[in-house]
Amino acid sequence: MIRVNLLPHRAEKRKARQLQFIILSAISLVLGGVIVGFVHVAISTQISYQERRNAYLKQEITVLDKQIEEIRKLREQTQALLARKTVVENLQSTRSDVVHLLDQMLRILPDGVYLKSLKQTGYRISIVGYAQSSARVSTLMRSIEDSPWLDTPTLIEVHATTVGGTRLSEFSLNFNLTKGAAPAAATPAATGGKG
Repeated sequence: MIRVNLLPHRAEKRKARQLQFIILSAISLVLGGVIVGFVHVAISTQISYQERRNAYLKQEITVLDKQIEEIRKLREQTQALLARKTVVENLQSTRSDVVHLLDQMLRILPDGVYLKSLKQTGYRISIVGYAQSSARVSTLMRSIEDSPWLDTPTLIEVHATTVGGTRLSEFSLNFNLTKGAAPAAATPAATGGKG
């Protein structure tokens, strides 16, 4: 006798495969969700760690910026102090130059020549004065040329003027101070005369 299976075995196998597919899909979905969750937690942890590191670095950068600003101020103060020290050293080394200049001016100024102003800028000396004649200006220039502390007299101008009812020659003259170092800044104008 032949046995015929009339049960729908293909449909049962199909249902079993569908059930297996659904179960595997659900497991895959759950595993995928778990993996995504772990990845999300891991990335969130790394992001929060990096944000903490960034915040720490910003705090340290702020502290370092303050220190850099303090260092910059200290350097500026140091430069200012060094500049002052240099000025004082220059004044100290050239303080005798003014004495020599005034001493020489007293020695070489001929009678009949009066100084209106005397200005020193570095080695350069500029004087403005009055003379009773142009010959006295020439005498002054020769005396400057012969002086060991002064040289290179240059006459800028001479013109006639009247001072206190007296007719005089007003002159401008430049010359150089030869000894010592140049002063750091111009000395104030000095006035004086010789009678």
